[in-house]
Amino acid sequence: MDRKSIIVLVVCFILLMAWPMLVNKVFPPKPLPPGATNALPTSVSASNPAIITSTSAPPVLEAGAPLPPPQPAAVNTNAPEETLEVENRDARYTFTSRGGGLKFVELLKFQEKIPTYADRTVSTNPVKLNAHAVSPTLAMLGSETIQGDGVFSLTKTATGVRAQKTLTNGLTVIKDFDIGTNYLLTASVRFTNESANTLTLPAQEWVVGDAEPINQRDDGSAVGLMWHNGSKAEDVIGASYFSERGFMCTPRVPPADYRGGASNVFWAAAHNQFFALVLMPSTKEPAAQVIVRRQELPLPSFEESSHDTRVNRRPMAYQATMVYPGLTLPSHQEFQRQMTIYAGPKEYRTLATLSATLRNEVDLIMGFGGGGLSGFFGFFSKLLLLAMNWLHSALSLSYGWAIITITIIIKVLFWPLTLASIRSGKRMAALQPQVKAIQEKYKEDPMKVQQKTMALWKENKVSPMSGCLPTLVQMPVFFGFLYMIRSAIELRGATFIWVRDLSQPDTIFLIPGVNFPFNLLPLVMGATMLWQARLTPPSPGMDPAQAKMMRYMPLMFLVFLYNYSAALTLYWTVQNLLSILQTRMTRVEPAVAAATPAKPVLTPPPKKRK
Repeated sequence: MDRKSIIVLVVCFILLMAWPMLVNKVFPPKPLPPGATNALPTSVSASNPAIITSTSAPPVLEAGAPLPPPQPAAVNTNAPEETLEVENRDARYTFTSRGGGLKFVELLKFQEKIPTYADRTVSTNPVKLNAHAVSPTLAMLGSETIQGDGVFSLTKTATGVRAQKTLTNGLTVIKDFDIGTNYLLTASVRFTNESANTLTLPAQEWVVGDAEPINQRDDGSAVGLMWHNGSKAEDVIGASYFSERGFMCTPRVPPADYRGGASNVFWAAAHNQFFALVLMPSTKEPAAQVIVRRQELPLPSFEESSHDTRVNRRPMAYQATMVYPGLTLPSHQEFQRQMTIYAGPKEYRTLATLSATLRNEVDLIMGFGGGGLSGFFGFFSKLLLLAMNWLHSALSLSYGWAIITITIIIKVLFWPLTLASIRSGKRMAALQPQVKAIQEKYKEDPMKVQQKTMALWKENKVSPMSGCLPTLVQMPVFFGFLYMIRSAIELRGATFIWVRDLSQPDTIFLIPGVNFPFNLLPLVMGATMLWQARLTPPSPGMDPAQAKMMRYMPLMFLVFLYNYSAALTLYWTVQNLLSILQTRMTRVEPAVAAATPAKPVLTPPPKKRK
């Protein structure tokens, strides 16, 4: 690497480091008063627990009729809350009397935050799903006709918890939760009409759960809802769907909610990057619709946001519900719905061992399925994930070395194609004087220039597309690797040399004064990309200024990937080093020098004097 490249790299890093400090100087964060949050005011909150109930009951949903508007949770918050905990080796489940559902789940095998060398304090709290949910899972949002004041009585059973409530109209609602293994729960909800009259129950929203960031550093870009319509999965990423930013600087008014489905919602999953809470109704009775609403979470404190630039300054959660139509329940009759709940990691090996109902949807939940490009790249993501896990378990390689091994294998498999591309590029570089002579000789006839140039390349067995072909062929593998690294929970907390978490940036320390993270791997990656760019000959006919600009284009990747996961920058760094090695090996091969026949350079005709 020459001196100029080093100077450019250093300047880019300084600008990258100083950017948060400049932003804080121009737009300093404002300290919040004690207890303040960014929650919506009570008057506009769609599911504020302080609202007791709606005064008017929604109408019964007839076939083809429009679905009811959002309803607040009918919960009397003046009544004391009762909670029950049930724990097994995988998780701790906390149930609440307010709504009679699953309040939150603590995953005992996963830490909420993996500490880095720059962390001042270390938290050992487990990952918590549904932590800030206003309504628990399987609470019913609607009028008091369904659950009265929303306060249930809780009792422990041999296999779990029962929530029960009898209303003044004679309706008894019983919810039985049975705790299973592998992060599974089964639930049954029974409506029993114990009165002498026929009861007409209005439409209800059954709460799936909240999709929330894992911790304060989670930017929420993967937080959202996924649901299946019987043929394909729909993924609603809240950060994009409810975004307030439009195109470029154009402001955008985010929608009030998301609504999808037409009596074909077979399951719904509130998820973030590595964990999911999935509600699967009985396949005989899919839900009518799925609804997602945005819920603003408590803001980080002024101290937290000022001492750590990685903290999400405006965290968001997204509540997901399933809509069921109203029903008529005759006297002394019972109606029951069966549900399966999965609350755990998006780990392929765990999901693949579950019941057939969920096992068939594993690829979709992991982001490996679906249609279009995501499904195409997802095929490669699945293969790479299975290969990485096999190397880890069968050969006892750490995940870091497994990524390096896979990168080497990919490079070896594509070696013939890459070698042909490098040789073709060097032949084209050797033919450049003749190409320029042709351009000068036939400058008045562009078609003639093109014909003669193509004939020259054909005669010397050179193809202008040969340089792009290896890149195009390897693109599915690269994007497959990108998707796999982004969703593979196996990398969360996996260490490698100085890296303490391969799923996060390899922050070694925070630079004093600006509290900017110093991540070493992206800098090494940027240096190797500049080195590789120097060894790569420019395309034939490229303008020198453009060629010089392309040489420093890799620095853009340094900016984009500086705060990305260490696993991706490790993969990219190793790939760059292998590409440099391939170029060096090809340069000294005598076959390359012999591949380009020695030909006299065409001499352009002398210019006529005026």
